[in-house]
Amino acid sequence: MNSMKWFSCLAVAGVLVTGRLSAADNNPVLEEIVAKVNGDIVTFGEIERTKRQIEAELRTSQNLTGVRLQTAVQEREKDILRERIDQLLLVQKGKELAINVDSELSRYMADLQRKFQIADPDKFQAFVREQTGLPYEDYRAEQKNAMITQKVIRDQVGRTINVPREEMQKYYNDHKDEFMRHERVFLRQIIVSTEGKDAAGIAAAEKKAKDLSARAKKGEKFPELARDNSDNPTTAQQGGDMGNWQKGALRKEIEDLIWDKPRGYVSDPIKVQEGFLILKVDEHQKEGLASYDEVEPEIQDKFYSQAFQPKIRDFLTKLRQDAFLEIKPGWVDTGAAPGKETAWQDPAQLKPETIKAKEVAQTPHFKKLFRIIPMPGTTTERTGTSSSK
Repeated sequence: MNSMKWFSCLAVAGVLVTGRLSAADNNPVLEEIVAKVNGDIVTFGEIERTKRQIEAELRTSQNLTGVRLQTAVQEREKDILRERIDQLLLVQKGKELAINVDSELSRYMADLQRKFQIADPDKFQAFVREQTGLPYEDYRAEQKNAMITQKVIRDQVGRTINVPREEMQKYYNDHKDEFMRHERVFLRQIIVSTEGKDAAGIAAAEKKAKDLSARAKKGEKFPELARDNSDNPTTAQQGGDMGNWQKGALRKEIEDLIWDKPRGYVSDPIKVQEGFLILKVDEHQKEGLASYDEVEPEIQDKFYSQAFQPKIRDFLTKLRQDAFLEIKPGWVDTGAAPGKETAWQDPAQLKPETIKAKEVAQTPHFKKLFRIIPMPGTTTERTGTSSSK
């Protein structure tokens, strides 16, 4: 059903509620709707779940607790409704543009299953539910929506941003102090673990490491090899990225091996305590002022970031202006479009328009029909007599 049909259903129904079954008593639990966005809704339950996710993120990433945590959550939660409406509008736009991400989604889920080495589909779905707190299909749907959102933003906003090279060159000339560099090397890694393995297991791990090194040297993408094969879960998720290292920060035997190597160098497997290590030199930055060509992507990102946020907000404001939006009293969309009417319409207070049968009868179009078919709730007088006995 397209957005306009859903709009019609919402206009008739007025308020929708979604239900889920309680495991304890099998009774439906109704969720309060706080906003209607074309054919979609935002529920109080979704807002609360996002709030809990924000709190968990702040606890983990910033080590916040107590009053500081509470203050940070309050600052972020005021934009939860805005961000949820943003996402719904972007996903709806993606569907309108017939954006299809099914193949990317299937590949992503397959890569995830392979990464955690869970061959059984049922066990993998249980694992996803345990790690995310969401049913598998809900998690999959969220990933799909995220992919659609990214494509819409890239296609509808990103392509409109053009940074003239002359401006970037001027920025480089005016801010050369920002581009003074210490010598450092940027590395990626693959770890093939030998922990807890016997001699046969160690031999198999070494063979695997040699094979991965050979594949990387032949041109296979190192980040993908690391993601799918490295036994270090932290760097594997980042395509093997180890960050950058200045001279003296690495173990001497590792530094001696890679320090003078060019960009793109891939090592043979190196025996380390945890197993076999394969390294790739992503970049070797020399000391001194970086050339413009070296830092052009960095400057471009800076300009792009500055232009991007206003552009995406303008785009989302336009989507809001064209959308059917209703927001319940007490809730605020911090991205509201100026002048857009979003008042909540309570269907219980809407009175249907009525018209008297006499008024219908006086309408020319209905006169003839009215003589044949009486209007409900009216009577017709008998003026003749029946010939039947």
